[in-house]
Amino acid sequence: MKITKVETIWFEALPQKEWAKQNASARQALPNNLWVRIHTDTGLSGLGETYYLPRAVAAIVHDVFAPLLVGRDPRDIENHWSNMFALVNFCGAMGAEMRAISAVDVALWDLLGQIAGLPIHTMLGGRSRDRIPIYNTCVGYGKYPDLDAWLSGRAGELATDLVDSGITAMKIWPFDQFGPTLAGPGREREQVMVWGAVTAAGTLGHHISNDDLKRGVAIVEDIRKAVGDGMAIAIEGHARWDLPSATRIARALEPYGILWLEEIMPPDNVDAYVRLKADTSIPICQSERVFTRFGFRPWIEKNAADIIMPDLSWGGGLTEGRKIAAMADTAYLPLTCHDTIGPVALWAATHLMLHAPNALIMETVRGYIDGWYDDVVTDRIPVADGHLTLPDRPGLGTRLRDGFTERPNARVEITTEDNLKAW
Repeated sequence: MKITKVETIWFEALPQKEWAKQNASARQALPNNLWVRIHTDTGLSGLGETYYLPRAVAAIVHDVFAPLLVGRDPRDIENHWSNMFALVNFCGAMGAEMRAISAVDVALWDLLGQIAGLPIHTMLGGRSRDRIPIYNTCVGYGKYPDLDAWLSGRAGELATDLVDSGITAMKIWPFDQFGPTLAGPGREREQVMVWGAVTAAGTLGHHISNDDLKRGVAIVEDIRKAVGDGMAIAIEGHARWDLPSATRIARALEPYGILWLEEIMPPDNVDAYVRLKADTSIPICQSERVFTRFGFRPWIEKNAADIIMPDLSWGGGLTEGRKIAAMADTAYLPLTCHDTIGPVALWAATHLMLHAPNALIMETVRGYIDGWYDDVVTDRIPVADGHLTLPDRPGLGTRLRDGFTERPNARVEITTEDNLKAW
């Protein structure tokens, strides 16, 4: 058995004005993603996905990794990961290179499951549970204007709606609005559109006023007033604050029984998080901007985080994800997986979350699941009573929709033995 073809798929974005005329209530999702398919001489193919700068990732897949994959046995997943990482790490691997590795790796696991006739979670060693609780990251999309709801004074109403639908955990970022943006001097709070939406990225905030602190906390208070302790509340920080400000935010939130405080500072200084964790009772979550087991190691060894949240489509795929899970489990730390990425990433993460003994909860966006994810894959991932489950199918359990590559603005590139970019 050998790999015969490596395929990437991504989409050019429409001009924003043109998109807005067609889709007044939704951002362009597809242009941010890249899909990889690994084909074999048996007729089977595996599917992977990643997010961010798809044109750059596609170049790495075809120019760098295809020569290491085409003609080789797809079942040697550990060796493929090591080979890809060793090559790009020669020049530094923690960007588009790691996203490319991640997408290829998930595709190889999907393929391995299909070859064996078993789901990925079985290939990983079997299930620790048959379903995993979910939380809703309150991004707005389609018929769910969740972001507008909690930003416009209706956080309690949103929480009630989520509880009524069976979802008892949610994630919001109430302090981002008070931090500096990318708009430049004199316009520090002006919103900036990037990739078809107002970006959550911003420069580091060095002060949050008492009034702004109270306004952010008031959003949490509204949720508690509406549903009491029936809703677990995770706070996303988007790496927007320095250590004194992060400490003030954490202490202000302590009376509200927060599920976790996630990446309230940039992840570039682990020791700053050691100080933050010592100064608050709120669990600290370190998340998707840390790549690979090597990246997460100091967070665990230095006691800088309580909850470990890798993104399998950014930080190393399933091969690396299970090692991060095991490393966290060794320290008796729970695992959750990041996903506001795409449907294939969510299916892959759910396989790991069903398998890993220390899995806690899985991130979802209900507007995506009940929205643009249906445009991509043949199957909607099963959600019931606030939990994700998976069908007992080989590999991932889903595939790209027929005709997906014929959609407008699709960019498809294929590498085979005949056109390998070897020089």
